Amino acid sequence: MDNLLRNSAAVVFYAVLGIVIYTAAFIVVDKITPGQLWNELLEKRNTAMALFMGALGIGISIIIAASIHS
Repeated sequence: MDNLLRNSAAVVFYAVLGIVIYTAAFIVVDKITPGQLWNELLEKRNTAMALFMGALGIGISIIIAASIHS
């Protein structure tokens, strides 16, 4: 039972850690991208920017998962 609680706590910790790192990475990308990222995505409905951000999000997620796993 103790092992189950320890593993559950580790899962929650690493999930929160991954979300925090992903959010920080997205904010950094938003700051270094010229223009307003949310304006391009939501108001102008820029499909190319949405595809780029989706691919970037997947890439960042893979890097975070690999670093947490090691």
